[in-house]
Amino acid sequence: MHDAWAPYDTYTGAEHALCNAHALRELQAVTELAPAGAWCWATQATDALLAMKNLVETAIEAGQTSVDPVPLAEQMHLLDSAVLTGTTQTSDAADKLTRKHHALARRLHHRRADYLRFTTDFRVPFDNNAAEREIRMVKLRQKVSGCQRTLAGAQQFCAIRSYLATAAKHGIHFFQALVTLAEGGAWIPEAA
Repeated sequence: MHDAWAPYDTYTGAEHALCNAHALRELQAVTELAPAGAWCWATQATDALLAMKNLVETAIEAGQTSVDPVPLAEQMHLLDSAVLTGTTQTSDAADKLTRKHHALARRLHHRRADYLRFTTDFRVPFDNNAAEREIRMVKLRQKVSGCQRTLAGAQQFCAIRSYLATAAKHGIHFFQALVTLAEGGAWIPEAA
């Protein structure tokens, strides 16, 4: 899962999913520039994406393995019509901002399956915010201290952070994971 940065698409052996949080931020920027009180394609696209997220969360909470196809199809239709309207409205992209909005609408249209993968495969999250949170500490450490002093130190720091983050996702308290590790019995998650 990624933010549609073009170099990620060079990984042809992977099935891609695009982060909807990134799309929502871009759609919000389009909405904020729309005339007050006027209908905006980006608002409808946002509402449809959030409604689909809600449908998936409801299905997961109910123990279902798929989303009810009727309301999902309705939201997909709303998203598609909004995106097509956005593509049409921005096709005469005279300025840089309009070209950016046009690129967003085209990406939402052409990469629809990647944005909506979370609706068909419940293992795929709606966004990659959890992954970005995991690297935030590294970026904060760089900001505060100016850098990682050595490559070995950076690798050790990342290994410990990764170990603790994985343990936390499995309900293991970080202190217990560290104690177990220090005692020579590293906690290892079970393979799925």
